[in-house]
This record gives sequence, C-alpha cells and structure tokens, in this order.
Amino acid sequence: MSKINSAIKRIFDFVVSLIGIIIISPILLIVAISIKLDSEGSVLFLQKRIGKDGKPFNIYKFRTMVTNAEKLGAQITVGKDNRITRVGAFLRKYKIDELPQLFNVLKGDMSLVGPRPEVPKYVALYTEEERKVLEVRPGITDLASIRYRDENDILAEVENPEEYYINVIMRDKLKLNLEYIEKSNIFYDIYLIIKTIIKCI
Repeated sequence: MSKINSAIKRIFDFVVSLIGIIIISPILLIVAISIKLDSEGSVLFLQKRIGKDGKPFNIYKFRTMVTNAEKLGAQITVGKDNRITRVGAFLRKYKIDELPQLFNVLKGDMSLVGPRPEVPKYVALYTEEERKVLEVRPGITDLASIRYRDENDILAEVENPEEYYINVIMRDKLKLNLEYIEKSNIFYDIYLIIKTIIKCI
C-alpha cells in the first residue's frame, strides 16, 4: 500500500468512525443498558489482539458472553455456545457487538476495512508469507468476514473445531487478507463496507 493511499485511508477511517459514533450513540447506549440488565459483568469485552507491525492492542466489543468466558472454554466460539447470553446472541447475529471497534478505528489501532486481528495464540502459527497481513492496520470487516459470516455454525459441524479453524478457516482467511492488501484502495474499502452492511441486515 502506497503512503498516499495509506494517508487517504487513515483520514477516511477517522472521519467516518467519528461520524458513525455520533450517529449511533443512542444505539450504543441502549445496547449497553440491555447488557447490564441481562447479565452480571461489564458492558464491554476487551481482548488482546495483534495489530499492525505485530503490536498488541485491546480490541473493544460489547460483551456477549458470561463473565470470564475465556476461562470456561476455547477462544473460538462454536455454534450455540452456552457461554453466550440472551442479549449476546442477538448482538452476535447482527454483528452489533462489533460496533465499539469504531473507537479502535478512531484511536488508530484499527481501520474500517482490513484483515481481522487475531489473538496472539493464532498469530504465532502464521507462516512468513501470512505475516504480511501484519503490515497493515487490522479492520472491522474484510473479505474473510463476509465469507465466514456464519463461522460459528460451520465450526459446530466439525469434530475438532479448533483444529479445523487453524488448518482450514484461518488459512483461507489469510489468503483472502493477502488478496485484499493487493487490491486495497479507498473505493474497494467503500465497496466492502456496503457489502458488509447488506450482509448484516
């Protein structure tokens, strides 16, 4: 990605995320209240992910699982995971739990469009070629997010979900991410944002 394209992308990310946060602030408030009324625990879920140049950061999500869910099971979510709360199931279905990541974009940790950031455990398994995805800011959505929108249901149908995720889904996602980096430009980002919104409706 050229420096000019990178600068345009950052300006676009900042402006759109700021406007987006202002517009959806009433929705964010309603979701926060719903989470608190539904189950004990914090409104937000923070998790360490690996960002640009391999630097770790905390990704923001609305909490959709019971408190300390990561200590009660795997880092991947499979099918109708019993750790998911009632409100959480709804938020996940329409990807509303991802909305707080607009603040990650505003801060510069993430972009609106880019390779989805992984947890350190899985990044450690990347090949040298696959690590090229760390040369750009991770995003809220990407080609892989659109293709694997029903990832939880796919994993529910296999015998060893984590093994299948690592050897099949993650590898395919990384190929799509590398493809995105080659094509990346502001117009392609806008196309993927629109496509993501349509998929979530």
